[in-house]
Amino acid sequence: MRNYWQFLQQGWPLLVFGFLAVFFGNFGQSFFISWYGAAIQADLNLSASTYGAAYSFATLVSGSALMFVGGWIDKWSLRRFASTVALGLFIGCLTLAFTHNIVLLVIGFFLVRLFGQGLFPHTGITTMARSFDKNRGKALSIATMGVPVGEVILPILAVLFIAKFGWQMSWAAFALLIPVVFIPCMLFVVRRAHQLGLQVDPEIKAQSSDASVKDQPATQAVGRKQVLRDYRFWLALPVMLSGPFVVTGVFIHQGFILAQKQWSPEWFAACFIFYGVVHGLGSMGVGFLIDRFSATRLLPFKALPIVFALLLLAFANGPWVAWAMLGLLGVSIGCGGPVGAALWAEVYGTEKLGAIRSMTSSFAVWSTAVSPILFGVLIDNGMSIQALMSGVAVYVSAATLMAYMAYRVKK
Repeated sequence: MRNYWQFLQQGWPLLVFGFLAVFFGNFGQSFFISWYGAAIQADLNLSASTYGAAYSFATLVSGSALMFVGGWIDKWSLRRFASTVALGLFIGCLTLAFTHNIVLLVIGFFLVRLFGQGLFPHTGITTMARSFDKNRGKALSIATMGVPVGEVILPILAVLFIAKFGWQMSWAAFALLIPVVFIPCMLFVVRRAHQLGLQVDPEIKAQSSDASVKDQPATQAVGRKQVLRDYRFWLALPVMLSGPFVVTGVFIHQGFILAQKQWSPEWFAACFIFYGVVHGLGSMGVGFLIDRFSATRLLPFKALPIVFALLLLAFANGPWVAWAMLGLLGVSIGCGGPVGAALWAEVYGTEKLGAIRSMTSSFAVWSTAVSPILFGVLIDNGMSIQALMSGVAVYVSAATLMAYMAYRVKK
């Protein structure tokens, strides 16, 4: 605990930056945007299928763009890259604030998905993984806490702002938080990090800002081409995508699940608070395990809670299933973020980490666009909840087995 306190004292500027970057990325996450769906459809006179198609299209394009622009974090200074990302999200929020047709809606969705869901957390997590070595797990845990904190706070603010100002002006209000809160805080903590001698920019080739590991040899860094040629990467990728794939499919089609389980929307919404809390606890707790055992050893275990959650959803009944299912999903998602971010740094080095993470993040974004469509087609064709969730559980189990075999051999 004394060492952990020293780590917080020495690295607090970058830790604050990582948390803020991940937190502001919530403005582009599905759980936040979903609160605007009904108001947008009513105001723009859009059917559910048209609205869903616009959202999926913007998500797919943003995921593709992320693969190309995310690597710039390996070449630009952190201040320049973070300012660019903040400007992009600011423009995206304002675009939604002044949307009056489907074209502007798609553009707004594209911008908030690219800069919010994609580049903001990419900036925070890549900085944590690149700047810390010995305490990488704890740094990633602190940064990724921005998601569960947002899951608890932002839906309440969204509901209040929509009720008081309307959905468009609420986006304008959230847009103002970027120049008023994020940019001044970002400039301050990055400047303070430079003053403390912390590794901030990619031009600094040291592997770590921790004094205890400065003399350790740097990990051999590789780029995207080498990663794509590594068969171990393809064995690990399915389990890395399982979390966003399953959670997005379950959340988007929660209406089908509520009807099958006879749960009220109010009950399921109350259980989301538990999901957010467990998500946060998982993010914090796994950091110590990463620093103790390494992400490569933890990788095969990250999706096991998802398997149990899907089996409960398929075969168990009763109101308690909602709590148990969301709790298990929260544990897996909370642990999965830090494990995934630390994994690429451990195996492939940190010199081109931004390019590697942007590529894997693109895969994850694509998976979140595929699962709602796939689940919807299967549901429309009469598949039962037992068959659907059991089939997905088989996929996650197979992905877990592949992950177990992935990095057991050095290459």
